[in-house]
Order: sequence, then C-alpha cells, then structure tokens
Amino acid sequence: MTGRIAIAGSVAAKPGNAGHTWQFLQYLLGFKRLGWDVLLVDALPAADPAGVRWVAAVMDRHGLGGDWTLALGDGTHAGLPRRDALDHVASADLLLNVMGFLTDAELLAAARRRVFLDTDPGFAQMWRELGQADIFTGHDVHVTIGERIGRPDCTLPTCGLQWVTTRQPVVLEAWPAAEDAPVRPFTSIGSWRGAYDPVEYDGTRYGLRAHEFRRFAGLPATTGHGFEVALAIHPADAADLDLLRSTGWTLVEPAQVASTTDGYRRFIAGSRAELMVAKGMYVQTVSGWFSERSICYLASGRPVLAQDTGLSDLYELGAGVLAFATPDEAAAGVESITRDYARHARAARAFAEEHFDSDKVLTRLLERL
Repeated sequence: MTGRIAIAGSVAAKPGNAGHTWQFLQYLLGFKRLGWDVLLVDALPAADPAGVRWVAAVMDRHGLGGDWTLALGDGTHAGLPRRDALDHVASADLLLNVMGFLTDAELLAAARRRVFLDTDPGFAQMWRELGQADIFTGHDVHVTIGERIGRPDCTLPTCGLQWVTTRQPVVLEAWPAAEDAPVRPFTSIGSWRGAYDPVEYDGTRYGLRAHEFRRFAGLPATTGHGFEVALAIHPADAADLDLLRSTGWTLVEPAQVASTTDGYRRFIAGSRAELMVAKGMYVQTVSGWFSERSICYLASGRPVLAQDTGLSDLYELGAGVLAFATPDEAAAGVESITRDYARHARAARAFAEEHFDSDKVLTRLLERL
C-alpha cells in the first residue's frame, strides 16, 4: 500500500527542540520508507526566522528538503508554496492532524480524509468532557497512542468516539544500535511541566511529570548510581531544582544535548539506560502510554526503566524494558539493569524491532484506517 499523506504538526514553534522534532520525523521518514509521498504541514502565527531556519535545516538534513510547507500568518508560506500545499493535501489519501494542530479552514476543507492523532492521551478528552475545548470535531477518524482506552480500569474518557489505537513508530535505520560503551549514567530528557496545566476531572486532579518526578527524587541516594537529567525546567521552579540537586541528580541544559537531531541521537546512544518518568495524566488514567523518547533509547540498544502506565497488559516486560510504580520498584529496576546490562541492552533493541519498527507500526495503522 502506497499513496500520498500530509502530516500536520508543530515543529517550527520549537526550534532547537530535537526530541519534539523527532516525534514528527519518525512519521515522515517512516511513511517515506513505505513509499508514500509525504508533506509536513506546519504553521506559525507570525514569521519567525528561527523557526523557519529550524524546519528547513532539519528537513534538509533528513532527506525531506522538498517535503514541507510552513504558513507564516500573513498568507505566505516558507517551503512549498501554499498553492502546491493545497494541491498535495487535496490529492492525499489522508491528512494526519497531530493533536488537531492544523486549524487552517482551507487546508482542512481540501483534505479528503482527516485523521486526528492524539499523542497526549487524557488532556484533550477531558477538556472536551469539561466543555473547555473540543479539538476532535471535523475529523473523520480518531487515533490515540493511549492503547488502553476503553478498558474498565482506564479512566480516559472516550467522548463517545470510536478510537483507533496505535503505537508510536521508530525508524530503525535512523536509530542504529549503539556500538560503543555508554559514557553517561541513567538519563532522562524532557520538560518538567510541559505545555498543559493539570486537569480536574470527575473528582480527581490529573497531574504532570513534575508531580510524578518528585516521588522518585531519592533514587540516586537509594541506589548509589548516577542519574543525569536534561530537563526544560523554569527557574521559577527553584524548589524543584534544589530538590534534584540536593538528592544527587546531575542537571544538564537541554540545549547542550538536544539542540540538533544528531546531538539528541548521540545523547541517547551515550546513555546507559533511560529512566522514564511519565506525566501524572498518563499514569493515573492507566492509559498504556509509552514515550516516543523511550523507543529511541530501545532502538539504540539502551534499556528503559519506565514508570508503569498499564504497560504489563500490552507488553512482555522484564528484559530491555522494566516497569515500576513505586520508588522501591524503581530502585530494583536500576539494580537489575546494572547487574545484567549486556542482556538488557540486547533485549532493548529486540524490543524496539518487535513492537515499534515504523514499517510494522505504520503498516498496521494504515490497515486499520
């Protein structure tokens, strides 16, 4: 199965944020590997030279130089001109609209099939149920990476929609298994709070990564092992910064390790393993969410110690990927990975090949669509 696809998402708004950019590259490169004609559809409210330069450089670097268009808010486009972008969208088999990012009425109307891709399960569903926002309307199909949606113990609202579930893809040829020994300890990379506020829903407050991370602040002292975190954290969170430093975490500026897509790959490949602490929303809803960063670690042959979001229902864990719910379980996972590192590293790459290979994930998604 081959065809034409448009993928709408926000890349230009976060120049220098390679982890965020890689989430979109996996889909663009993955579909292109399958023989699809791809186009990234992006937009900025106003012309931003940094954002334009970032998209242009990233797309050129990864062989996608002619496969993007960026609306600049004044009717002009960088990359593919608007007329050509409209033609691509109109002739595409589907438009994959990540988190409903694309709101351009003309482009949306041109699409023959509009597919909503939910990459932050829980937030948009609860906003809709609470009457705060509805970003689902106007789409023909709704896809989520919250694989446990609809199960009895999963509190993700379905909003009366039929959800197609999918795993996130990793392009294995772009993420080869690391050949060199790791030079960093257990690492983590991401934002401390993220773009959204906590949500009060049905008597429960669904939190962010910050609220979960604090529970595991004692891991360096408990395990005696090093932990390095590249966190986008605001200086106003001074108490959290003090907590992390005082409990033995090494803090790295994200710009030092994730300002380019290649630098991001090197940071992950140089890590011993990932400690993945999830947003409270994903954990509390038992959503089955699994991080797009974690699959990059796995593909690189780096084990993942992941906070449990209901993962044991979806995967056979214990080698390459270990799940934890409590600080004691996290500490035990650190010891297991450290004690038998070579086995876990081999299993990590095998886990990525079995579950997240873009060829498999995207082919299955296309079949379901």
